[in-house]
Amino acid sequence: MSGFNNLLIKHLQYFAPVVPFSLDSKNTFPLDLSVTNSELYDFDIESTEELANYIRGKIQQSGRKYAAGGYGEDRLIYRKSRHFGSGSDARTIHLGIDVWSEVHTSISAPLAGKVHSFRNNNNFGDYGPTIILEHQLEGRTFYTLYGHLSVDSLNGLSEGLKIQRGEKFAETGDVDENGAWPPHLHFQVMTDMLGNSGDFPGVASKNDWQRFKDICPDPAPLLGVRRGR
Repeated sequence: MSGFNNLLIKHLQYFAPVVPFSLDSKNTFPLDLSVTNSELYDFDIESTEELANYIRGKIQQSGRKYAAGGYGEDRLIYRKSRHFGSGSDARTIHLGIDVWSEVHTSISAPLAGKVHSFRNNNNFGDYGPTIILEHQLEGRTFYTLYGHLSVDSLNGLSEGLKIQRGEKFAETGDVDENGAWPPHLHFQVMTDMLGNSGDFPGVASKNDWQRFKDICPDPAPLLGVRRGR
């Protein structure tokens, strides 16, 4: 476990909820979208509607209300868009955690920060509206990314705008504005922006996974995900 992960775990009780519901195992289904999930080969993975129906069905079958997961997962679903490349350079390993919930789910800051940058990344299969916040924790600068938001979430933003711990600043978007995905939040942590603004890779190739694993540590402690089935 990295030193940064240890820092997050140290402050676990301080972070405010990012979404307005618990992400523990009683409330949230651990969704598997990896290449090893044989169920994903039984429908058209490139269809947003069929993917949404699959996710909705898994949540209902589990008796829970939401689904979450995906950090470090080698995923099948990115075959839907050329945006993620092809062949040996295809980006398939997920660098954040997805929280699958209803459209217009409120998004709040886990700790105080400021708007680093924002953009509507409106390529097919991309983030859609995206906000990146900059934070300080024990003198360490890091960043949180929020993707697949509503277009309205970008209204009134400016770089440097202060966001308070627990303050609502965005909401999830619908399929026609969030990059053509079933409604969800993509949440990611970065220790280095690598010169990016308003965007950052949310998926890495297998060749780049080890490098990005250090830059984008598991965001579960900050997001409040409690693993277990």
